Amino acid sequence: MKTAKKKNNLKWYIGAALLVVVLVVVLVVVKNSRKYEVQVTAEKAATRTIIETVVANGKIEPALEVKISPYISGEVVELFVREGNYVYKGDKLAKIDPTLYVSNYEQVEASLNSAKANMANTKARVAQADAQFVKAKVDYERNKKLWEQQVISDSDWEAIQATFKVNEAELTAARESLKGTEYQVKNAEAALRESRENLNRTAIFAPNDGTVSRLNIEVGERVTGASQFSAGTEIMSIANLNAMEVKVEVSENDIPRVKLNDTCLIEVDAYLNRKFKGYVTEIATSANNIGVSADQVTNFEVKVMMLKASYADLINDENKISSPFRPGMSATVDIQTKSVNNALSIPIQAVTTREDTSSMRTSAKAKKDTKGAAEKEVYIEYVFVVEGNKARLHKVETGIQDNTYIQILSGLSEGDEVVTGPYRAVSKSLKNDDTIEKVDEEKLFEQTKK
Repeated sequence: MKTAKKKNNLKWYIGAALLVVVLVVVLVVVKNSRKYEVQVTAEKAATRTIIETVVANGKIEPALEVKISPYISGEVVELFVREGNYVYKGDKLAKIDPTLYVSNYEQVEASLNSAKANMANTKARVAQADAQFVKAKVDYERNKKLWEQQVISDSDWEAIQATFKVNEAELTAARESLKGTEYQVKNAEAALRESRENLNRTAIFAPNDGTVSRLNIEVGERVTGASQFSAGTEIMSIANLNAMEVKVEVSENDIPRVKLNDTCLIEVDAYLNRKFKGYVTEIATSANNIGVSADQVTNFEVKVMMLKASYADLINDENKISSPFRPGMSATVDIQTKSVNNALSIPIQAVTTREDTSSMRTSAKAKKDTKGAAEKEVYIEYVFVVEGNKARLHKVETGIQDNTYIQILSGLSEGDEVVTGPYRAVSKSLKNDDTIEKVDEEKLFEQTKK
C-alpha cells in the first residue's frame, strides 16, 4: 500500500514539474517574441490648418422652380413650348380645349341678358304701381276732408281707404320684386365673370421667367384642374437655372454642427476631379422621416446654394440650357463646420483607443446597478511615439479632424514622431516598449503583400 502511494505521489510531482517546464518555455517564447522588431511607418507631429467637415449626399435642384397646373380640366389641344425652352413671364405655354367653356359662357351670358330684361320689366311695373299709388294717395287725402265734412258717406270713405291700401301694397310688392331681379342680375354677372375667367384659363401663361425644366404632357392628353382637394395635373415646371442648390440629407448626429452660411465644397458626379463652392442657406427643423421604423436613420434636409462664380467657365449661353447642371444630378457636399489654424496635428490612423486599465481607473470602477448590469468600459486615446527603436504609449487629447489629420490638444509636442502604420499594429497588436523598425510606406506595403 505504501509503495503504491509513493508511486502515485511520484507521478503527481513529475506531472507538476512538466507543467512548470511547459509554462516556463511558453513564457520564454513569448518574451523572446517581444524582442522581434515590428516594421512600422512613422510621421512627425506638425502644425497645420484643420478643417472639420460633415459629408452629405444629395441632388442638385433649381433654387426656384414653379410647378404649373391648370385651373380647369380638359384636353390639351396645343403646346407652345418644349422641355428646355426659355420662356418669359406672360408667354403662352399651352391651350386646353375651350369648346365646353365657350358654350357655358354663352349660356351664362344669355341668362344675364334675360335677368336684365326681367329687371327692366320689373322697373316698369314699379313705375306703374308708383303712379297708381300717387293717384290713390291724392284721392285719399281729398276724400278724407270730404268725409270729415260729411259730404260723402261712410261706405264711400271705406272704399277709398281700401283702394289706397291696395295701391300701397302693390307698390311695396313691385319694389321688392325689383330688388329680387337686381339680385338675379348681380348673380348672373358674377356667373358670367367666372365663366369668362374659366374661358380665359383655357390658355396657360408663364408666371415668371425661366427654363421649362420638366414637361409632363403631350397634345391630346386630358388634365385635371386644381381644386380645394387636389393640386391638379402638373403639366410642366419652370425653373430658374441661374441659381442652383443642392438638397442633401444630414444625419441627426451631424446636424448640430451645421450652421447657416457654413462654407461648402461640392463634388458633382458629372464633373470628376472638380470641386465647386457653396454655402448653407437652409436647415430643416424637423426630420424628413418622422413615423418610420425605429431602426431607420433619422436625417434632416439641408439646402446648399451653389456659387455661380465657381462654375462660370462651364456656362455656355449658346446651348439650349446654358447651365452646366441639370435638375436631379447627384452631388456630394463637404460642409465645413469648424476650422483651426496652426493646429498641432498627426495622421488620423496614428490615434488608437485602448481600455483604461490604470490603477486609478481600477480603484474608481463603477458599481454594478441593482439589476447586476456589467460596468461600463472606459477607453482612452493613445499614440505610439517613436523613441529610438522603441514604441512608447502616450495618452493624448484630440480636437477636430479633417479627412487626413486630427488635432492634438495635449500629450504631444511639435516634432514628436508617431507610429502611423500598419493599421493592425497600431490598433491592436503593438504594445508599449515594443521594439520597432521604421520603414518606408512602400516597403511596408511590399512586406504586407508578401
